[in-house]
Amino acid sequence: MDTCRIPENASKCSGNSMECFKVLSTQAQKISIGILCGLFGTMCVFENSLVLYLIFSSPGIRKKPSYLFIGSLALADILASIIFVCSFVNFHVFNEAGFSKEVFLLQLGGVNTSFSASLSSLLLTALDRYISISRPSEYKLLMTRKRAWTALGVLWVSCATIASLPLLGWNCCVLDSTCSELFPFVDDNYLSGWICFIMVLLGCIIYAYAHVLWRARQHVAYMEKHQAQAGKQNTRMRMDVMLAKTLVMVLAVLTLCWSPVLVLMIYSIFAALSDRLRKAFAFCSTLCLLNSMVNPIIYALRSKELFSSLRRVFSHFRRQLKASEESPEAESTHKSSVMET
Repeated sequence: MDTCRIPENASKCSGNSMECFKVLSTQAQKISIGILCGLFGTMCVFENSLVLYLIFSSPGIRKKPSYLFIGSLALADILASIIFVCSFVNFHVFNEAGFSKEVFLLQLGGVNTSFSASLSSLLLTALDRYISISRPSEYKLLMTRKRAWTALGVLWVSCATIASLPLLGWNCCVLDSTCSELFPFVDDNYLSGWICFIMVLLGCIIYAYAHVLWRARQHVAYMEKHQAQAGKQNTRMRMDVMLAKTLVMVLAVLTLCWSPVLVLMIYSIFAALSDRLRKAFAFCSTLCLLNSMVNPIIYALRSKELFSSLRRVFSHFRRQLKASEESPEAESTHKSSVMET
């Protein structure tokens, strides 16, 4: 295995530098992490898979760019949950560290790609709402399905490229630089750049939503004054305002879940982390899964179209279940009538 310059407070570790990053020292801590990852990961995969099914099984919903972006967010959360849970639990709970540097960086790249794509999808959704509210008369011309698919393609390629840089050579083993205290083989300069990338995304999202909320308040005031004349246009405005508020809730949850992780990442660049803070980072990382799990719940509660589609799916399932329960009784009744004849 490549020898890397490991963190100063982990210098007591010798031999395999991966051992320095196993911060869970007790069985109770490992069990807690395993339960949290298993619960959040399972629920996240189930809920986001349901969101994808509701979007792409409904022709009316999947044609709208807004829901294409939400579908991209759900897909990113599914991939992030699967890759994160498998690699995180395998490393911290089962203490598997015998894999090579390339394998570890490949897993880390998958996690970074998925979480970055999740945040970038949220940015595209914010921009979609920004255009819808700021230029409603030109929305359909500006935001076409072709442009939406192109934006999603650029999004995923960009996130994958940035996340794969450590695997391609920007790591502390190749550069003989100081490794991060939080991630094996990751160069501190790369971690700083990735944090800046995430902060830029968050800044753009906050700016877009600030404008969306400002315009939404204007729309609400307009509807109150011209409620009798607004008609169909008011209905469209209400839908825009409703979806804008929904996505602001998603952003609020995202900020609450990611803030502890980002703060510890930034702190690790400028100062040495104690063992307690490194353990706290391991537990705070599970909040990212919580964020991915909460997003679909917000969609189901706030989006009328997705909620209506969900009700249709449940109604269809109940009819099939009822039909399967009644068919044996009907068959037995038919047989008894034949025997009597």
